Amino acid sequence: MKTRIITLVTLLLLSFAGNAQIDRSKQPEPGPSPKIKLGKAETFTLKNGLKVIMVENHKLPRVSANLTIDNDPYFEGEKAGLSSMMGGLLGRGTKNITKDAFNEKVDYYGANVSFFSSGAFASSLKRYFPEILGLMADGVKNSTFTQEEFEKEQKIILDNLKNNEKNVTSIARRVEDLLTYGKDHPYGEFTSKESVNKITLEDVVKNYNDFYKPNNAYLVIVGDFETKEIKKLINSLFADWQPGTIPTYTLPTPKNVPTTEINFIDMPNAVQSEIAVINNINLQLGDKDYFAAVLANQILGGGGTARLFQNLREDKGYTYGAYSGVRQSKYAGSFRASTSVRNMVTDSSVVELMREINTIRYKKVSEEDLKNVKEEYIGGFVMDVQKPATVAGFALNMARYNLPKDFYETYLEKINAVTLDDIQNAAIKYFQGDKARIIITGKGIDVLKNLENTDYVIKYFDKEGNPTEKPAMTLPIPDGMTAEKVVNNYLNAIGGKDKVMAVKTTMMTANATIQGTPLVMTMKASLPNKTSQVISVMGNVAQKSVFDGEKGYAEGRGQKMDMTAEQIAEAKAANSIFNDLNYTAGTLVRIEPLEGKNAIVLKFKDTEIFYDMTTWLKVKEVKKVKTPDGKEVEVPTNFGDYKEVNGIKFPFSIGQKMGPMDLNFEIKEIKVNEGVSDADFK
Repeated sequence: MKTRIITLVTLLLLSFAGNAQIDRSKQPEPGPSPKIKLGKAETFTLKNGLKVIMVENHKLPRVSANLTIDNDPYFEGEKAGLSSMMGGLLGRGTKNITKDAFNEKVDYYGANVSFFSSGAFASSLKRYFPEILGLMADGVKNSTFTQEEFEKEQKIILDNLKNNEKNVTSIARRVEDLLTYGKDHPYGEFTSKESVNKITLEDVVKNYNDFYKPNNAYLVIVGDFETKEIKKLINSLFADWQPGTIPTYTLPTPKNVPTTEINFIDMPNAVQSEIAVINNINLQLGDKDYFAAVLANQILGGGGTARLFQNLREDKGYTYGAYSGVRQSKYAGSFRASTSVRNMVTDSSVVELMREINTIRYKKVSEEDLKNVKEEYIGGFVMDVQKPATVAGFALNMARYNLPKDFYETYLEKINAVTLDDIQNAAIKYFQGDKARIIITGKGIDVLKNLENTDYVIKYFDKEGNPTEKPAMTLPIPDGMTAEKVVNNYLNAIGGKDKVMAVKTTMMTANATIQGTPLVMTMKASLPNKTSQVISVMGNVAQKSVFDGEKGYAEGRGQKMDMTAEQIAEAKAANSIFNDLNYTAGTLVRIEPLEGKNAIVLKFKDTEIFYDMTTWLKVKEVKKVKTPDGKEVEVPTNFGDYKEVNGIKFPFSIGQKMGPMDLNFEIKEIKVNEGVSDADFK
């Protein structure tokens, strides 16, 4: 069956104009560093140890409260996910109010109240804030944990885990953390089906009683309030929150590898490679070289003007973006440079990532680079510092990290004091290109051959981060197997060639969502090659494409474009309903593992077609197409959920990935030899 999916692309153009008379032959002299005047943050501490930070701002009649429980990380082991489950169950009813009544009150006030394992959040209009803060306080102090809600939360977590079993990005992040920090470190462990099933309601209650305490917590209030009144309110709501001794855990120290190596996780369903260059660092907010590290990272990979982005996207066109970051932490910091790239340029992307990392380490940046990054960083800082929430965040950081009182007032002075030598020293210290893990999650059969030509040792890991063997690349095609036999096996699997040949027309209706917007696609086909496809958004036709056997057009956004001669020739040669009938002229190229099963791959022109060798159903097609800028990309389409219609099996689930966008179509209706007329192809 031939299925075409058309994506919607919106282009936003920004234009800037200026007519000031400026002598641009002279470079303007830099002005003095802006003077930072932070808004005043009032603080006090309750007898139970709860530390309160308040920042008044009367511009809008709103108030927010953010509770942070600043516990040290702790290892959950065989019950990984316990604290997260506890956080998910907080606020689902308390000793004083039912879950439904709680939610109804929050909705009635148009407010927001949420809970999590490390705190809680509430916001509302000023007039309702006492009631809303009261609800949050009640959930914090008096949450009840019932077996019914526990089982609901457990099912939600298990469903999410199941949905992410084949999610390449999720698995990449999970294994990256495990390899970076170690499986016995709180930052390295991950929630699994096995660990969730070992958690009991009693474990949740114990976790809450052990760790959810005020004596290591901060309550930040921001907005339109009077300090005297809010102090009284906080005392009345939180003074009876009982403190306790919080269990301690000795954190293991993460270690870098002796020399840089590639850690590869094979994901046969990956259509692009997730690449991350990671090394552990010891960096905290307030360290002497913190400011140099921040600026060095901005130059390397801090945004669209940084070196990684300019190299891998703007120059090479390998990716939609490439970035880096330094994670400061009291416990375990890290440096990470990352990107997602097409399979065919995975090895080249690794080379360019490492080249940029090593360049900034061993070659000083220019005065111009440093000047520009300071200006950009200072501009963002000055904008942020005007926000009351930023002031509150600064006050929280000063308390958590025991920073000097003038830390943020002199912040820009410290930024401006960073020298070229400071940048290089910070890059050498924190961007450890010689002791980093290059963690790649991708399709081994497509990328490993070229990766093996790099200078790095490759070690292999499974989806749980366990060491494993190199994945099988290909299997030999059985003697006597031909493209014609594969296609015949497929035709037999879907109902038999006689039934297939009896199909003259089809009509399909499918639903999908694009960027949160639901759409409906109606596809009609008539032998030998007539096709019609209409995409509707909220009842209105957004795109339409038609081929009547001789000519065709595509229409969308008020514009109509006739098919080119090349497109007409391709459409005439196709079978509008079962394109597989043409594939007998193709070539068998390999057998490769796919989703735990073997798939035989047949190549026909610019398309590879994958057939499951157990069921012989078609499970995937990968078509090479050219983008408007001339680059060649692979567009995969996955087929599943086969159901029988008029004795023939059709896929009722069709998924396509176009760049960063996933389109998943769910077929709602298929009609065979009815509902189609010549008028549909006009």
